[in-house]
Amino acid sequence: MRLVIATCSVDYEGRLNAHLPLARRLLLVKADGSVLVHSDGGSYKPLNWMSPPCAMAEVEPEEHEAAEGTTLIWNVQHAKSEDRLRVRIHEVHHDSAHELGVDPGLVKDGVEAHLQRLLAEHIHTLGEGWSLVRREYMTAIGPVDILCKDETGASVAVEIKRRGEIDGVEQLTRYLELMNRDSHLAPVTGVFAAQVIKPQARTLAEDRGIRCVVLDYDGLRGIDDTESRLF
Repeated sequence: MRLVIATCSVDYEGRLNAHLPLARRLLLVKADGSVLVHSDGGSYKPLNWMSPPCAMAEVEPEEHEAAEGTTLIWNVQHAKSEDRLRVRIHEVHHDSAHELGVDPGLVKDGVEAHLQRLLAEHIHTLGEGWSLVRREYMTAIGPVDILCKDETGASVAVEIKRRGEIDGVEQLTRYLELMNRDSHLAPVTGVFAAQVIKPQARTLAEDRGIRCVVLDYDGLRGIDDTESRLF
């Protein structure tokens, strides 16, 4: 992973256009090719990013850009779309690279992990005709608990929590924003599933078009009655 702290401005061009004015920021370039732009606030959510597959090139600024103080430009182009991230760097304060190795992944709390397994095995509890694509579907910003298909064949991302709170809705929102940039998956809708969903989280989820599902842990375990199995 490469970490760069730089005074820079950032422009995102594609299906949406966004501009970040000149400021000091943290730029992350990950081994999978993704590029993320962070500020010193906003917790773990990047201000902007480009998910893989993409390619990054460092180029000299144009004459008018150099006159404005730009010393280097990062052009990040997505391989499957016209989306482009353009980072105009004025000053680099830190630049280092670190080998992190293979990450073992997030180890979930026992109940959450069991809920995920049970729901994946009985995905039809979300709707007739639904089918599992895979558990722990990896994105550039972390794994989605379950990726499945609804009865029409459309992609659905499912985030599972023991207690459904606003942070979980925000997490699923970020996954959906990222996955909907992938033309092979889009359109992707979301399901926020938990044993208990707080009213504020439900309101936020429904406002964003995310379906809320309260999971009956004992009911799912009843479907998965291991004592009555032959094997």
